[in-house]
Amino acid sequence: MQALHIHAGPKALAHIREHGLKPEHVGVIPGAAGGPKGLILGPLDRFIFGDWLAQSQQPVDLVGASIGAWRMATACLTDTVAAFERLERDYIHQHYEPLPGKKRVTAEQVSEAFGQSLQAFYGGRIDQVLNHPRHRLHIVTSRGRHVLHREHPVATPLGYAGAYISNALNRKALGRWLERVVFSAQGAALPFDAQDFRTRTVALTEANFMPALQASCSIPFALQAVHDIPGAPAGAYWDGGITDYHLHLNWTTPPGTPAQSPERALVLYPHFQKNVVPGWLDKALKWRHKASHFLDHTIVLAPNPDWVKTLPNGKLPDRQDFMTYDRDLAGRVKVWSAAAQASQQLADEFSQWLYRPELTRIQSL
Repeated sequence: MQALHIHAGPKALAHIREHGLKPEHVGVIPGAAGGPKGLILGPLDRFIFGDWLAQSQQPVDLVGASIGAWRMATACLTDTVAAFERLERDYIHQHYEPLPGKKRVTAEQVSEAFGQSLQAFYGGRIDQVLNHPRHRLHIVTSRGRHVLHREHPVATPLGYAGAYISNALNRKALGRWLERVVFSAQGAALPFDAQDFRTRTVALTEANFMPALQASCSIPFALQAVHDIPGAPAGAYWDGGITDYHLHLNWTTPPGTPAQSPERALVLYPHFQKNVVPGWLDKALKWRHKASHFLDHTIVLAPNPDWVKTLPNGKLPDRQDFMTYDRDLAGRVKVWSAAAQASQQLADEFSQWLYRPELTRIQSL
């Protein structure tokens, strides 16, 4: 059974028909939020960043939210393959024990432990991320507005309830409660048109890298918000996936790209599913899961849903597994490790397809 499905927007498909797919054609690589689902992309990340993309020289914008931000920041480290291997290992083995007398771990406890893990992972290497010779990192976060400006035991749940209702009526209405704040390295311009949603940009620096990355991964109620990030507007910052779950963004041609040039013309998107869902609150709103013209230049590499059924428990790793396995760390590690190992087939098939691309394998988005 084929593990990999290749989906392409209409302009991406036309590009491949005319020029093929070469590493120098890639201008943007997004990294979606989705927690443990991102484990399935480890082998693809190692192949794309450690091998294939290294055969080209053009600048590439890396845009990530939540675990996608963690993945994209990891791609900027000099020992890329080893760094991705460590990311996979660390993520699989994370474990939180409830404090004495408590039935569940607290958001404060998880946030503290996660901050320590980020420090252990990137400590002493932030300069590599910020000053990569080719990769320009963009970390997406969600900043609370009005009642969500500060985390509060009563106001925050009420604020998110209001955000959910507003978003269901109109995605732009979510901007009354939360705004997209993107932390960008090297003064890089956003590789997308941000007029779709209320957006701010902030320079990514040594001083704010850790809090920005932690904020991008801070799922409401599971972790604490990160407050008052240096160099950014004051307030509470949460998971970037709330505003941009799968980064369904209006991708633009990088500045300076010659007209009609195939270089940097495509968005290559290793993803854990075909659909690119706009925001976290849109997960249940199926009518927002369809492709739009925003994705015309996008190529999505996603697992075949039938292949996913062959994985342990017949699904991708997900956050529910923390509760399913509870304190059975060994059981969860075994299941997640098996899924990560099986996903090597995704990278192998992509590598083979690049060597002999078959247009018949490309499906529409």
